[in-house]
Amino acid sequence: MQGFLDFLKSLGAARMAAMAAVTLALIGFFSFLMIRMTTPQMVPLFTDLALDDSAAIAKDLDQQGITYTLKNNGAIILVPQDKVARLRMKEAENGLPKGGGVGYEIFDKSDALGATTFIQNINKLRALEGELSRTIRSLDQVETARVHLVLPDRPLFSRDKVEASASIVLRVRGTLSHSQVRAIRHLVASAVTGLKPDRISIVDESGKLLADGAGDDNAATAAGADERKIAYENRLRQEVENIVSSVVGPGRARVQINADFDMNRVTETSDKYDPDGRVVRSSQTREEESNNGTGSPGGPVSVGTQLPGGSNGTNGNGRDQTRKSEETVNYEISRTTKTEVVEAGRIKRISAAVLVDGTYSKNDKGELVYKPLAKEELDRITALVRSAVGYDAKRGDQVEVVNLRFAEAPPVPLNEPTGWRSYLQFSKDDIMGMAEKGVMILLGFIVLLTVVRPLVRRIVTPEGAEGRAGAAGTAGIAGALGLSGGNPPGMTVSGGTGSITASGGTNISIVGGDEQVAISNRTSTMIDVAKVQGQVHAQSVQKVGELAENNPHEAVAIIRSWLHEDAA
Repeated sequence: MQGFLDFLKSLGAARMAAMAAVTLALIGFFSFLMIRMTTPQMVPLFTDLALDDSAAIAKDLDQQGITYTLKNNGAIILVPQDKVARLRMKEAENGLPKGGGVGYEIFDKSDALGATTFIQNINKLRALEGELSRTIRSLDQVETARVHLVLPDRPLFSRDKVEASASIVLRVRGTLSHSQVRAIRHLVASAVTGLKPDRISIVDESGKLLADGAGDDNAATAAGADERKIAYENRLRQEVENIVSSVVGPGRARVQINADFDMNRVTETSDKYDPDGRVVRSSQTREEESNNGTGSPGGPVSVGTQLPGGSNGTNGNGRDQTRKSEETVNYEISRTTKTEVVEAGRIKRISAAVLVDGTYSKNDKGELVYKPLAKEELDRITALVRSAVGYDAKRGDQVEVVNLRFAEAPPVPLNEPTGWRSYLQFSKDDIMGMAEKGVMILLGFIVLLTVVRPLVRRIVTPEGAEGRAGAAGTAGIAGALGLSGGNPPGMTVSGGTGSITASGGTNISIVGGDEQVAISNRTSTMIDVAKVQGQVHAQSVQKVGELAENNPHEAVAIIRSWLHEDAA
């Protein structure tokens, strides 16, 4: 411990301060490296956030104690990469982000006492538009939505009423199908009183018109028919591709379906009578009976018959009797009335074209060789396609399966590494992270070798020790031998090599500043002479010093003259 304290004292205050500065610099540098290498990579949690959504998400992250970074004035929130999925699910559970639209919460903090009817109506319209925007954004393929509603008031003293309309601007991921666009229109129309689906216009972010709000029924019907045709063809094409690709391989079959629809709406009414199915509905019978003769009141009339006591001109054998019977029967004949309504969209004919690729194999040279499919395989594929599309020969359907070589051969599958080699499959993020850590480590080694090592060596090593090691050793030995005033006869001193050579056979060698003196048997006499000379020189120096102290002015003049002589 004492040796360490002596070493510190030998360094001095300046060197101690330099060592402290170097130590602090090293601590700061390596702390920066450790923090930079251990800090997780930050990735966006959400982008294009409104200020209220950004504030709500930041507050929730503070409560969870998660480090985050705000960029683009709060529109982007960055979080550690390993926590992105969990945080997104957590925020979705809390209903964030809401999208920045103003909903019915606009009435929570409003002062209804001083609000006019106009302001209340405007707030109601804003709230309705905001709620519709949030509902549309809840769809998977919709990123953002903006809704504008036009709800006109009925003019006073007017019988005409202006219909409500709406316009919607969408930013979508990919492309919306016609059924999805129609669903959005009906969704908005059902939420607004008096709004019809055909009065809603929808435009995407590129300015493409997805739905026309002109209110034309014929156009809507035609659009619905086209959508039905396209949807049916796509469904059949997908089914055929799935079943054919399972036979020839994925990506090696092309299918095209064309369905011809009858878009006429037909209504037929027919009445059918069954003659054998008679039923008596009503029956009516009528009978009449009459007697005619001379004695009867019904006989002929004459003058004699009218006189008193006269004969009536009839006898017992002159009577005429009549009897009449009549029957009426009403029957109900069974009748069948049939009304058939055939809606538009009947399939008239289906045409299917299927193109399949052949098989590929490698030859002896390792090249791919094409081989067409056999006729039996094509027949089986044709049968499968006919069953999938609902082939009907009476309807005139056509199914064609053709085997041709594709322009591009299928890619050669790569062998996926297994075992320990699977751990060497690094992603782009892994490679960038390792490259960054490697650069940091290399920078640390460069700083150690080029900055820290020279500074430490310079601080620890005493000043001038390296340059004066050999000269100090040689001068010390020469002084000890009485050679300060000059070399004795027969002795040569070379301070550059650290050795002294005497003509009497005496060798004095100096190695690395450590004086190792090798003296032969004949050196004792030379040592005695050197001691005597040293004493003489010491007395001479002492006398010169006394003279200089007693006569300082003369000594200064002599020194000045020496200086001038040396300069000359």
